[in-house]
Amino acid sequence: MAKLKIKKGDNVLILAGKENGKSGEVLECFPDENKVTVKGLNIVVKHRKPRSAQDKGGIVKLEGKIDISDVMVICPVCNKATRVKMGLDANNKKVRLCKKCGAVLDSGVKKQAKTTKSSTKDSSNKEEDKKEKKTSVKKSADTKTAENKTTVKDTKKRETKSSTVKATKSSTVKKTASTAKKIGGK
Repeated sequence: MAKLKIKKGDNVLILAGKENGKSGEVLECFPDENKVTVKGLNIVVKHRKPRSAQDKGGIVKLEGKIDISDVMVICPVCNKATRVKMGLDANNKKVRLCKKCGAVLDSGVKKQAKTTKSSTKDSSNKEEDKKEKKTSVKKSADTKTAENKTTVKDTKKRETKSSTVKATKSSTVKKTASTAKKIGGK
């Protein structure tokens, strides 16, 4: 069984065939066949026969397999199609690296890098956060006064609606009583 340098979830660029120049996410890898399927690309039509009473047959469109030599990984850092080289990370784990910029392509390592970047940003932007909090407090006070004004308007509208409904109900009751008297008088 051959080992592929492209994994499920990688963003790849198609290099040959009818989908040449398009990119998409790898849905499935087939290392025995040296092929991959890419989301939304290389669509093939299959005529499927119903196998049971609940199963519907018909014409089904599926993603077809693409040879591994016809795709290239797109580096998430430099956004270029690149070859993959193997290297070691800080923990002496084997990882996939971008051949052009040297960035790590494995998803587990990317998540660790993102968390360290966010913690450094938090410490450097404390002053900006304080300013944003002050402006958000002012905005929230303004929105509260606007909400109070709208609720007063809404209650006034409800009161007028309820009084008109009461008036129409009482007039209909009077009309039905008078019609009942007329019917009974005949």
